[in-house]
Amino acid sequence: MNLAAVICICLAVVTYALFSDKLARSMLTPPLAFAAFGFAIGPGGFGFSKMEVSHGAIHLIAEATLILVLFTDAARIDLSRLRADHTLPVRLLLIGLPLTIVAGAGAAYLLFPSLGLMGALLLAAVLAPTDAALGQAVVSDPAVPVRIRQAINVESGLNDGIALPAVLIFLTLASAGAATQGAAGDFLALGILQIAIAPLVGIGIGTAGGHLIDRAASQGLTNRAFEGMAVLALAVGAFAISEAIGSNGFIAAFTAGLCFGTTVRHRCAFLFEFMETEGQLLTLLTFLAFGAAMIPGAIGHIDLAVLGYAVLSLTVVRMVPVCLSLVGSRVGLPTHLFLGWFGPRGLASILFALLIVENAALPYREEILVATIVTVSLSIIAHGLSAAPLARRYGALAQRMGECEENVPVSEMRLRHGNRPAPEDGRAS
Repeated sequence: MNLAAVICICLAVVTYALFSDKLARSMLTPPLAFAAFGFAIGPGGFGFSKMEVSHGAIHLIAEATLILVLFTDAARIDLSRLRADHTLPVRLLLIGLPLTIVAGAGAAYLLFPSLGLMGALLLAAVLAPTDAALGQAVVSDPAVPVRIRQAINVESGLNDGIALPAVLIFLTLASAGAATQGAAGDFLALGILQIAIAPLVGIGIGTAGGHLIDRAASQGLTNRAFEGMAVLALAVGAFAISEAIGSNGFIAAFTAGLCFGTTVRHRCAFLFEFMETEGQLLTLLTFLAFGAAMIPGAIGHIDLAVLGYAVLSLTVVRMVPVCLSLVGSRVGLPTHLFLGWFGPRGLASILFALLIVENAALPYREEILVATIVTVSLSIIAHGLSAAPLARRYGALAQRMGECEENVPVSEMRLRHGNRPAPEDGRAS
């Protein structure tokens, strides 16, 4: 990355910051703005940046972002409250997510025969996680019932970590299928080792770290700044230790976050602030790199099959499983459609695709990368532009519905997408 690109990136961050409050109420979401700016300075635009998908800086940013997002999103979830009154995201995660992977794999198998079954499942798993930041107005508009906003936000916060083992399993099986007979067994053994041991590392580090920070805070031994540094160290430490012993660091970071959030009892303010500052910057730099390095490389490979799959992924592949997962929930058809549409594909899919580029010697990895890039690009535009108007229309409809399942009060858990913090009593107002 040359100095001209660095200067342009700094200028973009400062410019967006100057108008951020005004832009927050517009259809120009931060991911859309930074992806568009990245495309403008990259080879697809003015050519200030010469970044490529294989650039080391892109993978470094991607790995750091994924570690911190997996840990902090998981740590902010109160599992007891999730079980008690957040039945909608539980349905979306336990029923909707697996069905989405199955539906996405079916569509990929038909449209991309060269992928085979494992390649189709891998592509579907990469595109299964959602990113509420792409439709930020939906999770920040107070007109939308809290229960619905929280369903989208909690689902988005957890489905990347839940989908990650599926991505790794299908990646391992696909790599084994593409390898020689002797190497296939090695791939499978390595994959099993990575997935089996990582949760144990995460459980140990997250639980021990939560207890230590809790005790130090209760005795007045720590301060806010260093408490935050300790949380970051736990996330990176879980990743590093897991990688050092041959298991998967990302699964360890996610598991550590879940255990940390379950263990720690005092209000760890850092968790509610980091992803709005340093974490937000890392996220937006990832979208900028996506626009600068990934979109230009995919343009020449777009065909009807890729476009068709992207459209299906954002509509039928997402919406039908969501509707099926909500059967018996007593929410109305407009809510089924609203939750089905607002399943944007964004950060997690980008990061998973980069992991495939970096770690897999698959003969069809280019097809998976192109399909992911096109789907995420369409999602950034479609969900970014539709979030504000559809949130207003759905919010007005929900108000007219009065007492109904959609308007049942639930506890509010803040995630990384800018929605307001929960009140002190933990209940939504």
